[in-house]
Amino acid sequence: MKPRAWYNAVRHAGAIALVLALASCGKGEVPLTTMAPKSDFANWIFGVYLEVIGWDTIVLIIVSGALGLALFRFSTRATDEFEPPKRSTEHLALEAAWTAGPAGILLFIAIPSILITFRSQPTMPPPDAMIVKVVAHQWWWEFQYPSLGITTANEMHLPVGKAVRLQLESADVIHSFWMPQLGGKRDVVPGHSNELTLTPNTPGYYYGECAEFCGTSHANMRFRVIVDTEDHFSDWKVHEEATSVMPARDASTGDPVALGAAIYANSPCTTCHTIAGVSSGKLAPNLTHFGRRTSMAGGMYDNTPKNVATWVRDPDKMKPGAQMPALGLTDEQASQLAAYLESLK
Repeated sequence: MKPRAWYNAVRHAGAIALVLALASCGKGEVPLTTMAPKSDFANWIFGVYLEVIGWDTIVLIIVSGALGLALFRFSTRATDEFEPPKRSTEHLALEAAWTAGPAGILLFIAIPSILITFRSQPTMPPPDAMIVKVVAHQWWWEFQYPSLGITTANEMHLPVGKAVRLQLESADVIHSFWMPQLGGKRDVVPGHSNELTLTPNTPGYYYGECAEFCGTSHANMRFRVIVDTEDHFSDWKVHEEATSVMPARDASTGDPVALGAAIYANSPCTTCHTIAGVSSGKLAPNLTHFGRRTSMAGGMYDNTPKNVATWVRDPDKMKPGAQMPALGLTDEQASQLAAYLESLK
């Protein structure tokens, strides 16, 4: 290779490495990676990954060694006297080796993979496991806690160190539930319930998304998993179980929260959304404690008054394909409705 070609190759490789390094730098968020497992199930998957890499490395060394031997030990020069190779019709030991070797490697990989499949889907979950029903919608996630009487959207709270049994269902089309650092992924199929059992071992925020193309806003169907300490999970549970979300307020005083409540009560939002004591819609996310969530719009944006106001004015602009009509609000009305939604804590 000419010096100029070497220079270009090195320059391009450096540029690619720089792009990858910059792409890995975020805003301190937990990345969508399986390389930092935070549950027992994710650790099992990571262990199999390392095992596969180990076997692949052995194969690479053997193949590279054979290639090098063929190139340097048995190669000839144009000036060398040519001798035709010895003819051989069969070599039983060699044939057995290249048949048994790959078969053995596949077996060593298959056994732990199958064991993990059964360990993550036990016939009976641990007796103290917390049941969470996950319902996939276009394009958001609903999380129901049957034993607690809690329903929330796009953010799932789990207690650290406690077994969790996720029951996965779809309300419309095929989705795929994927939370890389905690384990997955699992298809979510209409008319069929899949299950996933795991125990998170490290408190923190973890990100997930739909991993099966499901329509216009598939790439925006995200969610967050918050693994809480025991005390924080108890506090969250107490707040979520409360049905009284806001004391009565007087709209005649110009209070933006009260004005926003009136806008909500007279809008089509009530037919799709649930707010305890206000509306009982079932088609869209439950908003009873919306103000306590960290994200909105299927986990796409941080839950801030500005983002909420922009969202209620024109949802489709922020999330293409959002199945929510524009309400035709003025900037002031959107801010008032956002103030009301943010007060639902």
